[in-house]
This record gives sequence, C-alpha cells and structure tokens, in this order.
Amino acid sequence: MTTRGSKGRGTDPCAALLAVRAQTDRLCAGLTAEDCVVQPMDDASPTKWHLAHTSWFIETFVAPRLRRGYQPIDPRYPFLFNSYYEALGPRHERPRRGMLTRPTLDEVRDYRRRIDALLAEAGDDLDRDTGRALVLALHHEQQHQELILTDLKYLLAQNPLRPAYREARPPPAASEVAPLEWVEQQGGLRSIGAAQGYGLHDFTFDNECPPHQAFVAPHALASRLVTCGEYLAFMEDGGYATPSLWLSDGWALVQAQHWQTPLYWRREGGELHVHTLDGERSLRPDEPVCHLSYYEAEAYARWAGARLPTEEEWESAAGGHPIDGNLLEADALHPRAAVEGSGARPLQLFGDVWEWTQSAYLPYPGFRPFAGEYGEYNGKFMINQMVLRGGSCLTPRSHLRATYRNFFPPSARWQMTGVRLARDLP
Repeated sequence: MTTRGSKGRGTDPCAALLAVRAQTDRLCAGLTAEDCVVQPMDDASPTKWHLAHTSWFIETFVAPRLRRGYQPIDPRYPFLFNSYYEALGPRHERPRRGMLTRPTLDEVRDYRRRIDALLAEAGDDLDRDTGRALVLALHHEQQHQELILTDLKYLLAQNPLRPAYREARPPPAASEVAPLEWVEQQGGLRSIGAAQGYGLHDFTFDNECPPHQAFVAPHALASRLVTCGEYLAFMEDGGYATPSLWLSDGWALVQAQHWQTPLYWRREGGELHVHTLDGERSLRPDEPVCHLSYYEAEAYARWAGARLPTEEEWESAAGGHPIDGNLLEADALHPRAAVEGSGARPLQLFGDVWEWTQSAYLPYPGFRPFAGEYGEYNGKFMINQMVLRGGSCLTPRSHLRATYRNFFPPSARWQMTGVRLARDLP
C-alpha cells in the first residue's frame, strides 16, 4: 500500500486518493481523542465524524465498483456517517454528531485503514465510471481536510485555555504591506465556467459547468486583500454601530449576536488578540482580515466607497494567473500579508482567504447536476448562499481552479473568509 500511495498525483486515481487520505491522517496526527469527538456548534462537525464520513463516501460510491458484491464494513455506518444524501436513506441528525462517542476513534481509524486497503488492492485497469468516482472522492476528501481544520479552530477557540492545534510557528517578520491599488479591467463578453472534467488533472464540479458567455462591465479590482488594519479603521469609525452600512438581515445579526469584531478577535488590556491554529497572539494589522460573514464584507465595502466583485469579474481576472499562493502546502495555516514586489497584480488571488463575491450561488445557464447518485452533491444548495472564490490558506493547491465556486450562507464566519474590493469605472 505504501508503494502504491507514493505515486501521488500521477495517472493512477487509487494511488492519488490514497496520497490525499494520508495527508488527512497527517493533519489529525497530533490530536487527542477528546479533540476529535466534540461538536462545538451545528455547522462544525467533530474530526472523528469527518474521518468516518470521507471513508463512508468511498465505501458508498467507489467500493461497489472495485469489488463485485461488496458489503459495508459495518451496516450501522451508512446511517451514522451519511451527510445529506436523501436518496441513500435516513441519517443521524447533523447537530447531534457530537453525541457519537461510539464507534470510538480507534474504530473509525480502523475503518479508514480497511477502506485504504481496499483502494490499495484495486487493479490499475479501471473502467471510466470507477475512475470518475475515485477522482470525485479525492476532491471530496480535500474539501473535508479544510473543514477539519476550520472546525477544529472553532472548537479550540471555545476553550478558555485557548490551546493551539499544533506547536506554534513563528509568524513572518513584519514588512510593509503592498499599497492598495486599483487594477482596471476592461469590459466585454467573457467565457465563464468550465467543461465537465472527470480526470485527475481536469476535474471540475458540476456547479462550475457548463462554460458560457457573460458580459462584464468595465471595473477595477483591488490589487490585494483588505487587511486587519484597514478593517480596524472601519470598526473604529463605528462600522458595527452604523445601520446605514448594513443589509437588513446583516444588521439584525449584528444586533442579535452582538458582533463588534470579526470572529476570533478579542480585546485584552486595550490590545487586540486573534485566535489562530497556532494559538492566540496579538493581532497583526498587515495580515488579510479573515472570518468575516458576507454581511460584514459587504458593509466594509460600502464604508470604503467600493463594493464586492461579482464572481464573473473575479474569474475573468484570475484566469490568467497560476494557482499559487499561501495554500495548505505552505503550512502557514493563517493568512499572510501581501508585500511589495510579491508578484503581478492583482495579488493574493489564490490562497490566504476565500473571497466573498456579491454573486448569489445559482446555476449557470444549461447547468446539469452530476448524473445519478452524485446528483445531490451541489445543485440542491443553490438557494440562500453566496459565492466565494480563490481558496484559502487551508485549501490544497491541487483542489483549486480559477472556475472553482465555493458557497456559504451569508451569515457564515467560521470559514477562512475575507474581502477583496471592486468598484465601477465611469
């Protein structure tokens, strides 16, 4: 199994999936059993559940294609670890995943090992449908790698000891932030979206498809992300106390939840601190602001005399840039400042934080969900969500594309979400 897994992202989808699953295990290697079982809120799942669910996904959608007459390892697991696939039967309630003290973490890890063994034993002569299922399972696992880290961050932040996920790395030395400039973008018809791909190197989710033409008006994008220092100026100018800056639903949340700062900011002795996966430390004004809801991002943009970009504007700007930046492989696990001389404008298109757009998450013209049993993956969520683009410091590089559409409800703050400004041109 080790030899096969070492092939990584070559041409063998089983080996590639095994390599990604090994990375998931490494991300969880330093956690205690207690870290892995607690659910701090309805939207954040326990690490143990993520480890089991990604294995259930493979067992459900891949294993029957690899082994004729395959039977589930434990007949109780489909009920416990199905996420939202209604067509596959009833499932345990999402808000009560933290009640699953059994099966134990050791049993879940054994479940993962048995699924890995099945993948390692599979032959190289796979039919097209099996290859597609394996590649989808790989990208599904990568999505849960990011969720494991964001959910753990939220969990550890609830602990008054403010523990770190790992031994703290020293932050980068302070440097002058690249000035915010406006990068003008010409208007016109743009090709948006992608053709459906199922291979290791051309995969796309159904919500990225099909390619289509969209008109983009002349506009300008900010050359970098909004920083903590810039967002602090919004706060000090009464941003959280000025209803005219907010959408109605956002203002209601500010009042009901008593929001005064982004998630994970805390005042102590007149100084602002921020919780990170490396533990709590002083807020750095040069870093991109993170953990904002759509409402906060939109209110800040209005205060700044700008707006959020549309997803078409973002994609047309990002299409010519390499998938590079502060991503999971950089191992920073936190946004980094954009510094002078760090590349072509706009900076930070990929990595650091997911960028809210002003675009509602809706189907593209001619959209068709994945055929058959995968059809519930994306399409049924195309309501009451907003699109985010660009990935974050917790996103694997091989998971991203310029056409990738992430989505969350506008109130969500526990994900690595931030702001890039846009404005209209006369």
